Order: sequence, then structure tokens, then C-alpha cells
Amino acid sequence: ERIRERCEPDLDFVVAEIGRVKAYRWEFYKSPEGMRVYRERAYKKFLVDYEQQWERRYVCGMLPTLPFAQKQFDVSLVSYLLFVYDQQEHFDYEFHRRSLLEIMRVTSREARIYPLVNFQAQRCRFVDRLKADPELKQFIFTEVQTDFEFLANSNAYLKITHQR
Repeated sequence: ERIRERCEPDLDFVVAEIGRVKAYRWEFYKSPEGMRVYRERAYKKFLVDYEQQWERRYVCGMLPTLPFAQKQFDVSLVSYLLFVYDQQEHFDYEFHRRSLLEIMRVTSREARIYPLVNFQAQRCRFVDRLKADPELKQFIFTEVQTDFEFLANSNAYLKITHQR
């Protein structure tokens, strides 16, 4: 119920604010109201699934420490968490580095992190530093281009795999 109570006000806020930001591309959504249709549909579908499946499909966790076994997942997807908040004090370089290590601990094949830019549509200042970090040398980092770009310059994701 707490999630449900937050969905509509949060969506109202995003729709009101997003049209003022020039860093977005509207080819797919067409307008803030068009985006609202997709996001409202998504949160309502999520709420139905959560109510029916929460005990079997949902696990509460928080980076940089996850409640999963080593290599529990073949693929891990991270969207709009890492990299976009590089200006926030709670999401500093150390948080990103520790989160990446943890994501790869629970991932056997590959992780994908999208987008590589912050909310100002600038490349995250941590991406290249993470790729060069000696503590992360056991991973292969590949930037993969996509054909989707909602936030300007967000047409790539970072694919991370284990060295063999």
C-alpha cells in the first residue's frame, strides 16, 4: 500500500518537471503525457504482480550489499541507479565501486548498466575511473551502443563480464 500511495504523486511530479528539462529526446514518448501513459501502465502492472507474487519473486535488497548467493544470477540489469546519481554525496565513487563488485559477485555471466550519463546528460564522471580501477581488473568492460535515447547521450550501456 505504501508503494501504491507513492506511485501517482511521484509520476505527477516527474511529468510536471520533465518537460522543463531540455536533456530529453521525445521521439519515442512524443511528450511528457505520452511518457506518463507508459509509466502509469508499468507501475500498475507491477503493483498487480507484486500483490500476487511478492513472496516468490521479490527480495528486498540495497546496494552495495545484496542478499544473494555468489553467482546466483546469469545476468544482472541495473537501470537508472548507478551513474545517473554521480552528483549525489551518497552515491560517490566508493559507492559505485563497491556496488559494481557486489553486482558482479552475484552475477555469473554479465551485468548491464544503463545509462552511462547522469541526469544532466553528461557522461558519468565515474565510468572511466571504474574501468581503470585496479580492484576491478578481473572484469571486462564493454560499452554497447543502443538505438534508444530518451535522456540525451544515453544511447549506450556498460556490459561487464568476468575475465576467463
